[in-house]
Amino acid sequence: MPDFFITTQKELLSSWRDAFPKAILSVEIPPAPKKQEDIFFWLHMNIDRQQWMINAINNIQKNYPTSRVVVLANAPNQAEAFYAMSIGAQGYCHAYSEGKLLKEVRTVVSHGGIWMGNDLLKQLIEITTSLVGNQPQQVSVLLHQLTKREQDVAIEAAKGLSNKEIARILDITERTVKAHLSSIFETLKAKDRLQLALMLNINHKK
Repeated sequence: MPDFFITTQKELLSSWRDAFPKAILSVEIPPAPKKQEDIFFWLHMNIDRQQWMINAINNIQKNYPTSRVVVLANAPNQAEAFYAMSIGAQGYCHAYSEGKLLKEVRTVVSHGGIWMGNDLLKQLIEITTSLVGNQPQQVSVLLHQLTKREQDVAIEAAKGLSNKEIARILDITERTVKAHLSSIFETLKAKDRLQLALMLNINHKK
């Protein structure tokens, strides 16, 4: 299974090259092959590529349904990791991880496992355990505790978007986004973005 690094980088990072000397660098997902082909995709994120990640994963699921996807983030964050998994990624890690770690990630994901890093997985399990009983109507009740604009901000934040991206999408200032998030966390009793993402995505993907 060949490794494809989908990135705007002009060349492979040294750690990527060390881990996979024969890896292929590409700016975009290759066109759908005439014959089914399994590829290990590494999607390189940066702070402004959230929508790109969604489109890329959808593209891969459509044209390479049996392939594997790992998201590489320059600035990893918990909510984005959870959202990436919820839309089909099997792994999420720092883009500048050492080659040895990337090989381990590939091994785990290739054998059907998921990779989010030990700290994130531990936190995810703890929070999921407390929220596992959530039903769709309960999620709706949570959202209806918020104002319409707070709902908009909460849903985008649950996707892992940065304050800057949310501000651009909703045409408001970053300062306003921060104010809304503070109110959202207080109202919903969410301690951070990861918990907010779990509360709004377990049964309420949007």
